[in-house]
Amino acid sequence: MAHGPGGGAGTPRYLPVSEHGLIGDLRSAALVGTNGTIDWYCCGRFDAPSIFASILDAEKGGFFELAPDVPTRTKQFYFPDTNVLITRFFADDGVGEVQDFMPITDDSREADRHRLIRRVVCVRGSLPFRVCIAPRFDYGSQPHTVRTENGYPVFESPDLTLALTSSVPVENDGRDVWSLFKLHEGETAVFALDRIGGPVAPRACPVAEAEELFGATVCYWRRWLSKSRYRGRWREMVHRSALTLKLLTYAPTGAIVAAPTTSLPEQIGGERNWDYRYVWIRDAAFCVYALLRLGFTDEAQAFMQFLIEHCQPSTAGPPLQIMYGIDGRRELPERELPHLEGHLGSAPVRVGNSAVDQLQLDIYGALIDSIYLYDKWGEPISSAHWDTVTDVVDWVCENWNQPDEGVWETRGGRKNFLYSRLMCWVAIERAMRIAQHRGLPADMVHWGQTRDRIYRQIMRRGWSPERNAFVQHEDGDVLDAAVLMMPLAKFISPTDPKWLATLDTLGEELVSDSLVYRYDPQASPDGLRGEEGTFSICSFWYVEALSRAGRPDEARLAFEKMLTYANHLGLYAEEIGRTGEQAGNFPQAFTHLALISAAFNLDRALG
Repeated sequence: MAHGPGGGAGTPRYLPVSEHGLIGDLRSAALVGTNGTIDWYCCGRFDAPSIFASILDAEKGGFFELAPDVPTRTKQFYFPDTNVLITRFFADDGVGEVQDFMPITDDSREADRHRLIRRVVCVRGSLPFRVCIAPRFDYGSQPHTVRTENGYPVFESPDLTLALTSSVPVENDGRDVWSLFKLHEGETAVFALDRIGGPVAPRACPVAEAEELFGATVCYWRRWLSKSRYRGRWREMVHRSALTLKLLTYAPTGAIVAAPTTSLPEQIGGERNWDYRYVWIRDAAFCVYALLRLGFTDEAQAFMQFLIEHCQPSTAGPPLQIMYGIDGRRELPERELPHLEGHLGSAPVRVGNSAVDQLQLDIYGALIDSIYLYDKWGEPISSAHWDTVTDVVDWVCENWNQPDEGVWETRGGRKNFLYSRLMCWVAIERAMRIAQHRGLPADMVHWGQTRDRIYRQIMRRGWSPERNAFVQHEDGDVLDAAVLMMPLAKFISPTDPKWLATLDTLGEELVSDSLVYRYDPQASPDGLRGEEGTFSICSFWYVEALSRAGRPDEARLAFEKMLTYANHLGLYAEEIGRTGEQAGNFPQAFTHLALISAAFNLDRALG
């Protein structure tokens, strides 16, 4: 982004989505580009209005630029086994680095500060640097002023006040703050951005304190990661995925967001731009599975608590919504922000998500499967929680056989999706396992009869003799990668002839160089214009299906190919475009949890 001091814009330039790393404090998160610019940050909560959003509008979104004021080459990496991000700059006269992190604290007042620290160090030689802090509050819609308080610039908007402390002198023009400064080898400058108000007052962040907070943040992340039980072949990628999932958790409630961003396009110039800063029951339940696999039971317990406190079943209509706010709220009204042009002109930019009102029957299978696994690997289910589970399963027994919008949230009308039937089967089957294992009361006869009815209907109406495969919806012939979950959910043997035929058909028609399309949008209209890329979670499901089908060498090659599509830090968006670019919201929990599961099962298959 070519911005000069004072925020005057040069030619707007968007970094590719993949040219970013993520930092966070388990309450909110920021994207940091390889050019040293923070171009996405919502202060305080994942779903708060943005203060930096130049990734969605280079002119109006706001940014925090920090980089050498000379031409450089850059490299970006995470401080080993942490979520502390290092961006290195290589110039003719020296080498510099920017260390970006958000301290994590148990002190509630300090946590409310949501401090974001940017520490710049001249490693070799000497370098001139420039910094420009140009917030644009409430997605660039709210005005603000800059005043000086105790020597620090304070950005004031109607709803939010931020204070900047820095170890170098800065200037301001009443709107933006900037500085040009030079560092010699071994010298450091620190910039800290705090939310202030109420009991939280501006507080300096001297170089020594920044050093101390850097060490404490590194210790926090390494202590957390040390609980991992994974010792397989892909330890670095699995642990990066685990660290990313942890960054997507909202500590105050135990919620897990699908992604920390909104409206990053699935296709440049297209309309498939959605807000993912909420808790999808399905995504979060799968996250619990992935984290439990690695030995992280605290996050699973926190999410179970979120469900108990905030997702009490409704007495009218479906017991659960497909998604909730990170505080458990049910209303997530979707609106467009026409004043923002969107990433590379990909409008509209949306906040909120109207899919909240969709019927997606598969969520009950994902949820009860995660409860089953937590009961197995975490702690036994409580009597009150079991009563809720039985109510949900009873509802599933009465309502499984109806059309819904399906796992892909199509906006093209309801259908009798096979995946929804499959996951209703999972919901009942896992609940029966819990009841048997714990000796808990349940209407086992009725549950068992319904489970078997679903099984027979899937086998009869979900199978297409013409395609020689299981298909997207009953009595149809459209292929859908969601059926890859059939053996993974233990519905069908991974070596069943019908399943092996399905795997071959999917491989021929939906797989491209190990990358898997969800479905063919031409054959399965989803109510939206434009194309989409391959869906990364499906690619990892494909790996797992191959490994379970006794084809570990193919699975390993597909997995290794998928790893080449990660960005330089090992992060994935939702999709991968035609030429290998990351597309959609970034980074996405769904993709990273599927990577963990695929690696775990592939390790086991390879021995």
